[in-house]
Amino acid sequence: MNLVGIGYDVHRLVENRQLILGGVEIAHTLGLDGHSDADVLCHAIADAVLGAIGEKDIGHHFPNSDESIRGISSIEILKKVALILAAQHARVVNIDATLIAEAPKIAPHVPAMRENIAAALQLPANRVGIKATTNELLGFIGRGEGIAAMAVASVEQAEIKTQTPQRVIA
Repeated sequence: MNLVGIGYDVHRLVENRQLILGGVEIAHTLGLDGHSDADVLCHAIADAVLGAIGEKDIGHHFPNSDESIRGISSIEILKKVALILAAQHARVVNIDATLIAEAPKIAPHVPAMRENIAAALQLPANRVGIKATTNELLGFIGRGEGIAAMAVASVEQAEIKTQTPQRVIA
């Protein structure tokens, strides 16, 4: 069975945080605020993948009230999401994602992001599409206050056949 999920995430940019996108540390004066490493790209992808199989979002699986996962790498979150899929007899077929940010420039980092995400989800890097765009200076993203990401995931899940009880005629 072929399934599709969509994900979206946004985080505020703040001082004194590293900027991590797609598991890549990017030199920038600001980083994303969050309980984990706040990697909006990985979070949007995780939600898309979980949504494809009808699972609850990453906030349910990785709640910000759980201090044991404070600062967790979002690549680790994707690895755990891959395990959730495997338990449901499912696998990711491909990912298509878009980062929305005024700065920094994303294009130089896309190859490394693709490799990181592909490895975490156990698929070839050519099955991970990552694009970037600006918000044309509009809104909080345009003012440089945050970064957002959108993702679509295609997931294949084995159909589990349940046997229908046969009616016995006496």
